[in-house]
Amino acid sequence: MSPTPISPTPIRLRDALRFWLRLGFISFGGPAGQIAIMHRELVEQKRWISERRFLHALNYCMLLPGPEAQQLATYLGWLMHGRVGGIAAGVLFVLPSLLILIALSYVYLTMGQLPAVAGFFYGIKPVVVALVAFAAWRIGTRTLRHPVLLAITIASFVALAVFDVYFPWIILSAALIGMLLGRLAPHVFATGKSDDLSGASSGPAIIDDATPTPDHARFDWRRLVLVIVIGIGLWLGAMLALVGVGGTTGTLTQMGWFFTKAALLTFGGAYAVLPYVFQGAVEQHQWLTAAQMIDGLALGETTPGPLIMVVAFVGYIGGASRELIEGAPFLSGALAASVVTFFTFLPSFVFILAGGPLVESTRNDFKFTAPLTTITAAVVGVIAQLAVLFAGLVFFPAPGRFDAVALALALVAFVLLLRQRLNVIWVILGAGLMGVGLTLAGLVA
Repeated sequence: MSPTPISPTPIRLRDALRFWLRLGFISFGGPAGQIAIMHRELVEQKRWISERRFLHALNYCMLLPGPEAQQLATYLGWLMHGRVGGIAAGVLFVLPSLLILIALSYVYLTMGQLPAVAGFFYGIKPVVVALVAFAAWRIGTRTLRHPVLLAITIASFVALAVFDVYFPWIILSAALIGMLLGRLAPHVFATGKSDDLSGASSGPAIIDDATPTPDHARFDWRRLVLVIVIGIGLWLGAMLALVGVGGTTGTLTQMGWFFTKAALLTFGGAYAVLPYVFQGAVEQHQWLTAAQMIDGLALGETTPGPLIMVVAFVGYIGGASRELIEGAPFLSGALAASVVTFFTFLPSFVFILAGGPLVESTRNDFKFTAPLTTITAAVVGVIAQLAVLFAGLVFFPAPGRFDAVALALALVAFVLLLRQRLNVIWVILGAGLMGVGLTLAGLVA
């Protein structure tokens, strides 16, 4: 039996800001790992939001083009504290990784490859595998409450791993299946109530299943139009400024336009947008080489923040190599990285602040929640496939070569995460330092 709802002390804005900033520094593991961190902290530990409302927001973000983890942080911040909270959550989620990647990009261009740095990355990569696998485990055990949902997860995994099906088609198929099951077999969703998962063990959440929608989260046409107008105005103003400085063919103008398209035209999160970015940045615009792009992906996977923040690396290398500010390669790179980040993430803020009220209005409507549940089941399969893909890259770094040390580090990290004995940041730091020691001792290449 579910516990009686309570009215706990509201979440203070300063506490939320402190959490979002901290999240920006510890959000390793790509979108799957970041979603897992938010779930553990906000749903299981702090109890700021209930399981069902968290998953409802996640399902919406999974449908959008762009970085789903950053969009989820923006959505949750908006739900707690309105537009100020949403913008602050989204910015603080991205800002640390932008600053870190600018610094690392500078080191990459000026200092080359250092053994200690390579060793730290070596130790972190197995933890990334563990984080993604852990995300699939946690979300799966809380969502797959019926064999049909498990079958959707398996089908999603096979579609990606074997047939390389485009991610949006998987999501669309899952949504259509959910609509049909909602009408023909509603019992499939009857056993997946989040009340049974969290309420008995952790108590009610501050924003619980039955908590009324706050005034700022209610749908209003005037608010919707205002958000869209402001978003278009910010984009247009920034683009006109770049055109005024460098013309329509200027590097920054081209970067702004290209990464706007990347944010709007690619679905499936960071992993889906990367091939598009690779093709445009390396082959079309030649802002960096293929080898540099691969190194940038490694930095993106082993630093906090959204994986799509690799675009900041692309911008930095492109800006610094072309010295957009004559005689100041660092400032050129930092400027380009900031411009690229702005155009990549602006649409995400508009999507959340404009669409959030519509999403909140559907959370108790079964014809919407059934498709969202099947989408979650499909996403579990997608995350599991990513875990397998990452495991292959990390445990088999070269043809015919198996890295038993990396496997051991991943297994230890997974056990620590599963038991929740240590905070994620300590697991990452510990594995990184172990990688440094092994590398400097010559025990790993």
